[in-house]
Formats: sequence, structure tokens, C-alpha cells
Amino acid sequence: MNKFLGSLFLTSLIWFSCSPDKKRINEKVMDQTGDSLQQTEILSKVAFFQLEDSTDYPDAILELYTPLGNQVFRPGKVPFEFNVKNFPLEDATPGVPLLFTTINGADPVGQLSPIFQKELTEGTYRVVGYLVDEEGLALKNFGNYVDRDFLVGDSRAFPYSAEPFLAVNLPRNEQSISLGEELIIDFLVLGGDMKLDGLKVLVEINEFTYEIDQMSPIRVENLPLGSYQVKIKLLRKDGKELEGPFSSVSKTIHVR
Repeated sequence: MNKFLGSLFLTSLIWFSCSPDKKRINEKVMDQTGDSLQQTEILSKVAFFQLEDSTDYPDAILELYTPLGNQVFRPGKVPFEFNVKNFPLEDATPGVPLLFTTINGADPVGQLSPIFQKELTEGTYRVVGYLVDEEGLALKNFGNYVDRDFLVGDSRAFPYSAEPFLAVNLPRNEQSISLGEELIIDFLVLGGDMKLDGLKVLVEINEFTYEIDQMSPIRVENLPLGSYQVKIKLLRKDGKELEGPFSSVSKTIHVR
């Protein structure tokens, strides 16, 4: 885990532990399975839930000046230029980024400046930029995030698709949490509206499943010791999978 992520997770834990209690909503409780010798004799039930929404920075705007849509760059250092409005980016704790980018569904990377470069090889790319709050959770109001497709080298654009897609903020791949610590699943749905377009998100954590039709972060408690495959899928309300390249994301996490 790099220095930026380490600082973010540590700061997030401090902020969350000090935040006032919020009402749990959309809770689903499930029995644990398995006979691991590391588990306690009486297994606590695994619970998925969300917290009542408390929208931060509803007027924050994130704009992307570079790259332009389907702009072509040479392999090497590709420039990115964001513009942030109505958001205290300059007041961030030193070393803790509030602007993140994810490219082609990879783990997000924190940016300490809205203008930066990334070393990229030939290929077709989709960047998603978004702002986070003091807990490290993605802001989810319209305008808080932006996406853009671009090309590097002799590559072809993604086939046109009007289908919505996912960008996952948390968890990060190979992330470890302590036994008894909540796992947070935080995501954005771009290119559509979950309510208006009849969408839902299915989360699978090994044998545990949870469905939700809103973007509020999902919290999971009482996961037993072990390694887990966390799958996050964007579906139609009838359960049909979307066909876009970023409608499903998978991460490995560990409870130690």
C-alpha cells in the first residue's frame, strides 16, 4: 500500500470513529458458514447495511480539461488537468488526497494536485475522476465526478455504448482489514441513474450476497478470518447483466 493510501485509510478510521452515530438502513443479516478453527465457537452474524445519507459538498464540481474525448496521445507521459470548484481542496490534510482517479477499473490513485501526468502504454483508456469526503468516501452528487475516454498510440476507441458502468472506490485489491473491522464497499454508477434507469448493484463476498438500488456506501461487519473475493456487479432490475466493459469489478480482500 503506498504512502497516500496508508494516510487516507488511517485518517478515515480516525474520522469515522469520531463521527456521530447514524441510523442503519437496508440491513441484511446472514449466518456465517464454515468450521475454521480460527473462528470463535459462537459465530456472529454477518451484516450488510448502509447508513442514513448525509450528503457533503452537494455543489462541488469536478471538471476535466485534459484529456478531451477520444484524444490521442503518444505512449509515455499523458497529461491530466482537472478543475475543482466549490470544494476545499486546498484545505486537505497534508499528504491526504481528496481527488482520486481510476483508469480502466483499476484501483484508484490519490492525486495531491489537479494537474499531473501518468505513464501509459499503447491502449484505450477510460479515466474516472472523483472527489472524496473526510472519511475517504466518494462524493456522489451530479458534478462531483467525471469520466473520459482517450487513446494512447495506435489504438481504437471503445465501441459506442450508452450503458452505465461502475467505478469502485473501496475496497482496494488485496486490502486487509482487522477481524472485527467493517469492510466498506464504496462505488459510483456513471452514465446512468440507478432509479430512473432501473438499475441495482449486486455484491457477492464469497457465499454472501447483497443487493441495493442506491449508491450509498455498503458496510459489512463480522466477516470471519480469511480471504474473500468481492464482486460488484451492475445489473438491470430484472437481474440482466449489462454488457459494458466496466459493469463488473472484482477485488480480493483479507480479514486478518
